[in-house]
Amino acid sequence: MDTFEIGDQDFLLNGEPFRILSGAIHYFRVHPDLWADRIHKARLMGLNTIETYVPWNEHSPFPGAFVADGGLDLGRFLDLVADSGMKAIVRPGPYICAEWDNGGLPAWLFTDPTVGVRSSEPGYLAAVSSYMESVLALVVPRQITQGGPVIMFQIENEYGAYGNDKEYLQHLVDLSKRSGVDVPLFTCDQPFGTMIEDGSLPELHKTATFGSRADERLAFLRERQPTGPLMCAEFWNGWFDNWGTHHHTTDAAASAAELDALLTAGASVNIYMFHGGTNFGFTNGANDKGIYEPTITSYDYDAPLSEDGQPTAKYFAFRDVIAKHFPVPAEVPALRASVPASVVAVSSTAPVLTSVSTSLVPGTVPPVEVTGQYRGFYLYETSLTAGGVLSFTEVRDRAQFFLDGVPVGVLSRELGERSVVIPGGGRLQVLLEDQGRVNYGQRIGEAKGLMGPALLNGVEVLDWEVGAVDLGSLEAFRSAAVALPHGAASAGVAGPSVSFVTFDAEGPGDRFLRLEGWTKGVAFVNGFNLGRYWSRGPQRTLYVPGPLIREGANELAILELHGSATREVSFAVGPDLGPDEK
Repeated sequence: MDTFEIGDQDFLLNGEPFRILSGAIHYFRVHPDLWADRIHKARLMGLNTIETYVPWNEHSPFPGAFVADGGLDLGRFLDLVADSGMKAIVRPGPYICAEWDNGGLPAWLFTDPTVGVRSSEPGYLAAVSSYMESVLALVVPRQITQGGPVIMFQIENEYGAYGNDKEYLQHLVDLSKRSGVDVPLFTCDQPFGTMIEDGSLPELHKTATFGSRADERLAFLRERQPTGPLMCAEFWNGWFDNWGTHHHTTDAAASAAELDALLTAGASVNIYMFHGGTNFGFTNGANDKGIYEPTITSYDYDAPLSEDGQPTAKYFAFRDVIAKHFPVPAEVPALRASVPASVVAVSSTAPVLTSVSTSLVPGTVPPVEVTGQYRGFYLYETSLTAGGVLSFTEVRDRAQFFLDGVPVGVLSRELGERSVVIPGGGRLQVLLEDQGRVNYGQRIGEAKGLMGPALLNGVEVLDWEVGAVDLGSLEAFRSAAVALPHGAASAGVAGPSVSFVTFDAEGPGDRFLRLEGWTKGVAFVNGFNLGRYWSRGPQRTLYVPGPLIREGANELAILELHGSATREVSFAVGPDLGPDEK
């Protein structure tokens, strides 16, 4: 039986010193047919371990559910890590941050206002226990002590930046041990103030998260943990992007120098991210530290392995640094062959506002959670006898207003907008977009939608009809789609609408969908939600994983919220994430 333990100065694999050289790959951000490729390329860079978060809200889309197949097959992912000869670190949260929707916490959990957030509140602990038991059923038999790859298991995640409820942390520890975890349990926190002490327990191994000034950060950690191996559990070698900003990058040589300092100091490391992947669908999170900032679809992170799995200059710089300290494989990953660029034009379209069913909710305007759908788009409807100024306490997150089908305004949480002028009486429809739930700080778990009361000229508007836009299946829009006139590709498409086109392909192969001339929305290939696009940038293309493409006929669908200047889109050879940070 293999063992993995915490020694006085080192991690010990079967009693011998072992340095963890880990890279983060989130299985839920990568097409499952590409997992083995990404893991193999991590090994070729010189890494010996793969680390992953586990997103509770993705595995449990509604109470009592735990989905663990397809792209959420954590067991298969860990088995592929083992097949590659590598070790694994599992970080199940229950809170993961990760620039992921709600930090991984399921939105349905907080429809009960008595449920706590990241605390020892009984309702929260009961839900956490159910989730953790499902995760542990997959992880425990894959521990190194049972012939698997898992060498460490994390308790919570940077908890010291949020709270210091020791009873909550102890509950997670007890549950893990009771379920059979016998590999080391650890915590990670930022090396500032009292975060490391607040976010851990005396019996847990403590690690730090940082991206620079390695010697200083490690010294801080050592002061708070006099013995045991030093580890940077998140070595931030890049960063994420928000809509309307630049694409964040870090200099490859500078990042490599920081990695060299870490390894020279004798520390273990987990590179965050080794391969970022993509926020497919509506999975992106957001920050709100006074200004709401939703994260873009790409999670490229300026990582050593790019969003589409290509080795970058940073990959080879890191590989050279690792080779100074440890043996690396002789094999070097080859660049993937590109598929030809192409242009297609949508050929049919269906309106959104007349394709959504709504139900009356008596009383004040409700949050969107009343629909039972916790991501995406929603429609509010009501009849007004007169116009005027319509205001709300807050809009979460972006609302388009239509009077008798005619656009009359947009309210954005990002800009702090709360009131719109309605020109007269008639049928009011509001298309509401949840742009991503906050993943860090005190606004985790908040409701989405039009936050009431809704006041028209100071008088409350009651009894709204509310419905969810079902984009899980596009069939309602396919059946309502009407053909667009031929030979008018430059005429554009009115929104909000869902447009379709069938295009031919020679077979699987990565592509990048460029929607130049389109404004804002979501794109789908063969029913798979590629994520959000927005003309404000920085992201200009959407990654299309090769396994989504079939030989022969394929379907592209585009939900456009405002309108396009063209009916054409192109499939590009490479990504365009906008201007880099300078």
